[in-house]
Amino acid sequence: MYLTRFGINTERIGARKILSSPQVLHAAVMASFAELPDPSPDAPRVLWRLDRDSRSRTHLCIVSPYKPDLTHLVEQAGWPTTARWETYDYGPFLDRLAAGDRWAFRLTANPVHSVRNKDGVPTKATAHIGPRHQLGWLLQRQESSGFRIVRKASARDDEDPLAAHELIVHNRRQLAFTKRGAGKPVTLVTVTYDGRLEVTDPDAFRRILTRGLGKAKAYGCGLMTLATA
Repeated sequence: MYLTRFGINTERIGARKILSSPQVLHAAVMASFAELPDPSPDAPRVLWRLDRDSRSRTHLCIVSPYKPDLTHLVEQAGWPTTARWETYDYGPFLDRLAAGDRWAFRLTANPVHSVRNKDGVPTKATAHIGPRHQLGWLLQRQESSGFRIVRKASARDDEDPLAAHELIVHNRRQLAFTKRGAGKPVTLVTVTYDGRLEVTDPDAFRRILTRGLGKAKAYGCGLMTLATA
């Protein structure tokens, strides 16, 4: 597995084009690989996420089973003569993960739940809108995903979960775009989680880091990255 970070020059016309649609950016990311990854559900997949830092710089993060070649993105949306991209071997880090490790994390996700509006009709994936429900979506998945969101030392059992956990939910975005060959626009809501977690099941957690969490993985959701807490 590989972890890649690429700086996007948002002043370039090409950058504005690829940032205008998750569908376009997904195609650009997948064009970075001469060989497409194994499509089976249990295989590691290509995950990506857009990050903006405190200085409003935009970076593309990619986790992938193969090393990407982002030459086309540098030419279209980067700095061809002064900056390219950084790719790291992710495998040794993943292998070292152990139960009890604590990490700061970032995750952009598409928190949805299934709703049936009337009897006899299929359920429909509906976005969680409020921060409390968006947090609940993540808390519901932590045990099976091999981690636990760290609770504040001062938290009470009856305290609001948003205040009790070392976590913020921010950067809510509603995206609408048209998939190639489809007439009806795709709409999805994304949010970013920044917080601290503890690893409880390293194998399950490694699956999340290499396969993603939640839906809309092709559109910049599901990639969790870690940093020293």
